[in-house]
Amino acid sequence: MEKEVLNITIISQERQLDTVQADQITAPTTEGEITVLPGHIPLFSRLQAGELRYKSGSEETSFAISKGFIDVGPDNQVTVLVDSAVAAREISMEKAEAAMRAAQETMAQSQDQRELMMAEASLKAALLEIKIAQKTRQASRM
Repeated sequence: MEKEVLNITIISQERQLDTVQADQITAPTTEGEITVLPGHIPLFSRLQAGELRYKSGSEETSFAISKGFIDVGPDNQVTVLVDSAVAAREISMEKAEAAMRAAQETMAQSQDQRELMMAEASLKAALLEIKIAQKTRQASRM
């Protein structure tokens, strides 16, 4: 008997990021973190910004994602739709730290409410990318 796997598609506004077969996927929903395994019941849930991970055997892949949705369909089809996502392997610590500094600078100097909200969102995204990049690098050293 063939081992069941999830067929996962991750799509952002910019592009389709990944189409893979995996043993499980863990996602940050607005109700808490969930892990989906093959044979899961159909599910549709909102995602919050955080770390999305999927495992194939002993290999784990991570993404820093913004808010979006996860759709677990019949026949082990999983679709993740997010505003933006960056694979942990593509995160540049230098760029994330520069974005963090720029956002902090804007927040310290601006009085415009919209500009402050945009800077705060940029800061949160940069901090999430830094956290995931550091975690991924630590895991690869073990």
